[in-house]
Amino acid sequence: MAKLYFYYSTMNAGKSTVLLQSSYNYRERGMNTLILSPEIDTRFGSGKVASRIGIESESVSFNTSDNLLNLVRNETRINPLHCVLVDEAQFLTRTQVRQLSDVCDDLDIPVLAYGLRTDFQGNLFEGSEHLLAWADTLTELKTICHCGRKATMVLRVSESGQVIRDGEQVQIGGNERYQTVCRLHFKEAIYQRSEDELPLLDSNEPRQSER
Repeated sequence: MAKLYFYYSTMNAGKSTVLLQSSYNYRERGMNTLILSPEIDTRFGSGKVASRIGIESESVSFNTSDNLLNLVRNETRINPLHCVLVDEAQFLTRTQVRQLSDVCDDLDIPVLAYGLRTDFQGNLFEGSEHLLAWADTLTELKTICHCGRKATMVLRVSESGQVIRDGEQVQIGGNERYQTVCRLHFKEAIYQRSEDELPLLDSNEPRQSER
């Protein structure tokens, strides 16, 4: 039986690069793939998935009202599909995640979804929450904070570089609007420390386990 895979990370971990490489691997072997991307993400133009290293591919755009099972089923009537890949999967709805599981279970087509785990406030996106719950296989794609630790969180910043703590969950942007950081630096930036609260460990001071 086909499986639903979720590759998650913070920003700048190469999710789109891995997606495009996976699609290329299938196509190189004569297999057909379908790349889906949310129409809300227009950073590189509509109907396109692009990576920061300069590779790109055409995609089929979807919105939150689209039935992805029907979309994939209609595509299979044109050409047989061997894999469905979803970029920016955090923007999926709960219902669409279930529909992708139906693609695996009913159509026997594997689905590879790539997306952010949490938003700029440290909360799960709807799509990510249900992919974490329903995917057969979970894989974390890793990148690093400016301090060298593994980055797991993202900060939203203003044009002047100030951290933004409130606002709408979805605001499309790249490195000019977001910074990837470790949990320590996320907490330092987001949470206000009260007078009786111990300061967080300075990033330049070695932790006890590292001494």
